[in-house]
Amino acid sequence: MSVTLLKKAKTMEPSFPNKSTKIFGGESSGILNWNDIKYPHWYKMYKRLVGNYWQADEINMSSDVKQFDMLTEEEQNAYLKIIGLLSTLDAPQTRTALLLSLYATDSSVQSIMAVIAQQEAVHNESYSYVLSSVVSLKEQNEAFQLGRTDPILLKRNKRLIEGYNQFVEEPSIENILKTLVYTSLLEGLFFYSGFAFFYNLARDNKMVGTSTMISYINRDELEHGRFISELFRATLAEYPDYNTETFIDWVYNEFSMAVDLEIEWSSYVLEDVEGIDLEEMSGYIKYRANKMLRLLGLSEIYPENVENPMKWIRAYVDNIDGTKTDFFEQKSRQYTKTSDLNGFDDL
Repeated sequence: MSVTLLKKAKTMEPSFPNKSTKIFGGESSGILNWNDIKYPHWYKMYKRLVGNYWQADEINMSSDVKQFDMLTEEEQNAYLKIIGLLSTLDAPQTRTALLLSLYATDSSVQSIMAVIAQQEAVHNESYSYVLSSVVSLKEQNEAFQLGRTDPILLKRNKRLIEGYNQFVEEPSIENILKTLVYTSLLEGLFFYSGFAFFYNLARDNKMVGTSTMISYINRDELEHGRFISELFRATLAEYPDYNTETFIDWVYNEFSMAVDLEIEWSSYVLEDVEGIDLEEMSGYIKYRANKMLRLLGLSEIYPENVENPMKWIRAYVDNIDGTKTDFFEQKSRQYTKTSDLNGFDDL
């Protein structure tokens, strides 16, 4: 299949219809009427996203300031490394969401991506905010250098970085689909061992301000993951030539490698943290991978990990909707299947 590079969507083109013909590579006037969009239920997703508005400095960090020095050395190290990890992942997400929107020829996708980009910017600000509350500027800067210097973290992020940069250099439908897969991994898998660390501290009434902020980020990422999964499914349905055994095998392979890398990272950063069972964490990572694959319309690859082994985590994220999202289930999809287990009913 020859590679056709996409052009950035025109800002306005009155000769095109208001309702887009395709999400990417289609035609649209640029005029957005939420009552006349190709995928009407995406308006509800937009409303859910804007309803999650929050700001980092609304969170009271006074107790965390007092408690940080009381954490064990292992907890402090993990705290700083995980904040470094999260900032490494969220900073590029602002730009990636904006880049995807530049090539989207569906105005509703452009608007949703604008909200996602804004929320990712807030997430990244929040990491600066919590670190400035508990450690010196020198330690803050060291934590933010980890994404560039820590060998395990660099190994863990390598494929994601390469995939994102490939989309920048070659904006094709295939690379958009791959970028959506990497984004799904980032939003739905790569954050979760880090989230678990902060929730584990909160179980012992430690650093509750930080865990509250993490719960807000977690809630946003669940919504982002939901939309990115739908965007992937819709794009693949609009471009069925890419729905091949080779491509689907690539998706499964990326998920398998991502799980191995996430388990390696979590073992490295959480090894000496009291209260975290690394075997349980490994099962939780595989469980999250299964869940994200189902949302993408694909099959589970870890049949022994269909249940959440760390159910206590659910107590730390509020407003999680169990609505099932199977809009594209009726599409004929070679090599894929959609499970009736889709949805964010469980973390």
